[in-house]
Amino acid sequence: MTVGTATPGPGIASWPPLDEDKRAFGQRLLDWAADDTGVGPQLFLVRGAEGSGKSHLLAWFLAGAAGHPRTTVHATVLAAGLTAETFAWSLGRQLGYGPLPPARLLDRVSQDERPLLILVPDLHRAGAGPADLPSAAPETLLAELLEPLLALPHLRAAVEVGASGLLAADGVEVVDLGEADGQGTGQASYAELVAAVPRTSDGRPDWSQAPDMVLRRVLDAALRTDDPDDQEAAVRGLLADPGFLVHGSATALTAVLTDERIPVPGRLREVWRSAAPELTAYHTDSAERAALLHAAAVDTDPDLAEYLRPLAQQHWWSAVWARRALHVSALALVPGVERGLLASDPTGRLRTYDVGSGASTGASELGASDGTASSLVHPASVRPRSIAPRDARSALLLDRSDALLPLVTEDDPTAAFALERIAEHHGSAALAEEESLVTALGSGGTRSPYAVVGDRGGTVHVWSLGEYQDVPRSCRVHEQPVTAVTCVDTADGLMLTFSAGADGAVRLWETSAEPMPVPVQQRRYRTTALAAADTSAGPVLAVAWSDCELHLWHVFTGRVRVLPWLHGCDALALTSEGLLVIGDPEGLNAVRLRLDVLWER
Repeated sequence: MTVGTATPGPGIASWPPLDEDKRAFGQRLLDWAADDTGVGPQLFLVRGAEGSGKSHLLAWFLAGAAGHPRTTVHATVLAAGLTAETFAWSLGRQLGYGPLPPARLLDRVSQDERPLLILVPDLHRAGAGPADLPSAAPETLLAELLEPLLALPHLRAAVEVGASGLLAADGVEVVDLGEADGQGTGQASYAELVAAVPRTSDGRPDWSQAPDMVLRRVLDAALRTDDPDDQEAAVRGLLADPGFLVHGSATALTAVLTDERIPVPGRLREVWRSAAPELTAYHTDSAERAALLHAAAVDTDPDLAEYLRPLAQQHWWSAVWARRALHVSALALVPGVERGLLASDPTGRLRTYDVGSGASTGASELGASDGTASSLVHPASVRPRSIAPRDARSALLLDRSDALLPLVTEDDPTAAFALERIAEHHGSAALAEEESLVTALGSGGTRSPYAVVGDRGGTVHVWSLGEYQDVPRSCRVHEQPVTAVTCVDTADGLMLTFSAGADGAVRLWETSAEPMPVPVQQRRYRTTALAAADTSAGPVLAVAWSDCELHLWHVFTGRVRVLPWLHGCDALALTSEGLLVIGDPEGLNAVRLRLDVLWER
């Protein structure tokens, strides 16, 4: 197609019905969105007074846009009550990057090769928090995020600005819907909003029954209270109420807790900061919000964690323990050791923990101890990124240099011979052919330990660690390099191997047959970790993705549940009892999955 020549756009007749007096505005919006010449304006402004139908026009466009490839909307961010930070989190989630701070979001969008179209209703209502801070003004979001986004040539936006005068009209497409049909509503006071909240039997506010309008506005109303003492008491009371933390506006709470001048109980500010990127997503289930906040409070604010625990445990997942500031790069359950968990930190130190409690196991048969945790001894230059334990005394490591290394901590010639054979096999193959370079290592097996190796050519190799093998069982499963692998042997004798490729495909190979012809999952993101276990509910696969999503897949039925974890995941381990151990940049965490209700809808 010649640049500068537009192909005919979709007609308004193919869209949902629109009021007659808005049809001309709707057609202009369609024509702007469908213009693929690359020379039209990047910005479409929707102006008008309160109640004139501005948001309705954008909602109408969004309802019909999905059916027309040239008008695909990649993200819709309702800006009312958002700061630059919370806006960036929402936009990052919708574009598939996960919640990112503004600077990182701008960098990711600048590298995105897609021509992007976003909708921003209610920009003039953006801002939250104390009125004397920049974050309370919509101009801050505009200057820090929206204007830099609009400077990128491959991004276009339709933005509702009301009668505010935000964004200059020069060189942009503008529609003005004029005056409203009726009068706007005034702002209710804090006392009026709190009076609308039902009470518990002992007289406390029952935030679970509060109207949505109250939950959205009551914290902002508390900040507007004229008397400084009353204002402080109102804000302090809301922040000290776990019920409000679970049910109140997450974006308003995020803005208020950013202000260091506002006193908060315990370590709430730290806890909320950890959970806020996920809490500000659209989680309407109070038990899930409680589970998220409880997960952030465990090992940080014990009092808050205890308040939240009963509600969190009603959800299908809840945190059991956490070890903050213990960043791990690799995890594996230790075969033959009940509740044994082996972890590597980024410096390469290997330690063992009790998987049920997270406690250090102390000195053990693994060798040297530093007094707080058992530490496997290996060369200081080794930085494991994956571990496949054979038993409590030996393991196979995948170093960050892509080398497989045997680790035997005692005089065990049988283990040394078996592990050295595996390392030698793949080392020789990589020297002969670059496609054979090892890119992933995993483990599994309940009756006998196994190691699974993935390579750059997309081939998966399965080795028994319990007995000597001269060559592995191998199969080319992917067209792209393998990024993660794991396996599980089931009670009926199946050996299920799971692998992820650089193309975002997760595949299943039952080693006595051919791999499944289609992926069990296919996404446009990179898999960062896999773990599998044969549970009372059947085989379960846990998949962590680069956009911070964590998926749980019921192998025999194909059902998937999304666990909204707080951070990106670097490593996983899953027990047969449904305890999921997660290694992320903030530490080591354990989550209990309720296997009896996990797959219910």
